[in-house]
Amino acid sequence: ASGYSYLYATESIIHERKNFRISFCRIRLGIPSKGRLMGQTFDWFSERGINLVQSESDREYAGHIEGITNVQLIFLSASEIPRELSSGRLHFGVTGTDVIQEKLVGFNRLVDPVSELGFGFADLIIAVPSFWVDVETLDDLDAVAAQFRYKHGYRLRIATKYHRLLREFLMKAGVADYQIVDSQGATEGAVKNGLAEAIADITSTGNTLKANHLKILSDGLILKSQATLFKSLSAEFSQEESQIANLLIEKLST
Repeated sequence: ASGYSYLYATESIIHERKNFRISFCRIRLGIPSKGRLMGQTFDWFSERGINLVQSESDREYAGHIEGITNVQLIFLSASEIPRELSSGRLHFGVTGTDVIQEKLVGFNRLVDPVSELGFGFADLIIAVPSFWVDVETLDDLDAVAAQFRYKHGYRLRIATKYHRLLREFLMKAGVADYQIVDSQGATEGAVKNGLAEAIADITSTGNTLKANHLKILSDGLILKSQATLFKSLSAEFSQEESQIANLLIEKLST
């Protein structure tokens, strides 16, 4: 079963179907369910005196905080956490800034950053083939895109999974003659494999870009991202839940 399935199975028990109000006091904290991000999240909380405890069965995708009652951990993929925060089904959640801003339109009205966690750093950038010696800026890309369409009869392709962030960024830069090719993985190889002419993707060291003979545009930084603890602005907090939330935030601030 996925974390998503568990979340909704739990919903049927602790929420009233009519209005989805929480039927008893419990703060719900979303934690990345896999990989380095999960381990670093556990370490970050532990360094601040808060021990996250996962249920004995890994398949339960749940847990609790040692010493703080009425806080339930829900383990989800980092890409699912923005949706659950925006719906109010999670009170707090840890995920990347890039995921929040891509998934949530008007994100600053839906979630509030509580704390940057200091790991999971990545830059969302636009990169083009290294042999495009005359293309260094967005203005250059705009000119090449117009030439490309005139020569080939279709728009220059940019591979990415960050559709909304890329569109907003290029619109502000005045670049319009392009099309987005969806890429949910191995995006750096899209140009080499003939699937696109450029990419927009996250990078930490730039080594994978270099290995695929790509270079970052000098003004092609879309967003600097890192793992962040967010608070839902849609979730309902009872008086007791607000007290627990404030206690949690206070402990994390020390």
